Amino acid sequence: MRTIEVDFDVFKALTQRRPTESVTENDVLRELLGLAPARVSQSMKASSTPPLEPGGWISKGVRFPPGTEFRAHYKGETHLARVENGALVLNGKRYDTPSAAAMSITSGPVNGWTFWECRVPGSAAWQVIKARRPQKS
Repeated sequence: MRTIEVDFDVFKALTQRRPTESVTENDVLRELLGLAPARVSQSMKASSTPPLEPGGWISKGVRFPPGTEFRAHYKGETHLARVENGALVLNGKRYDTPSAAAMSITSGPVNGWTFWECRVPGSAAWQVIKARRPQKS
């Protein structure tokens, strides 16, 4: 097998797109490049999560399909963002985390998981994005 060198930002972006430890960096790259998934055994197929939709975004293991809308109300203003090309886009700028996008609005520390609401394509309902995170047992 060949190896390639990537810088830290590329490695971080690949790692963030891995929904579980069973998804490898190679799996992420194959998906981003539009290649078919590598062949896996039937037992691995049953336990793996579905692939990330092209243009979708994963943060802390939570998948947001492309076109997911985000909104937040802060100091009387409504702020809107959208999932595009593997990131959260707010005012034309890409963010890797909900908190980073929220901090660009508040200019201070804020938990993006409680700051933002989202509406996935095909849904009329908005929900706080924290509700999409798996509950810890």
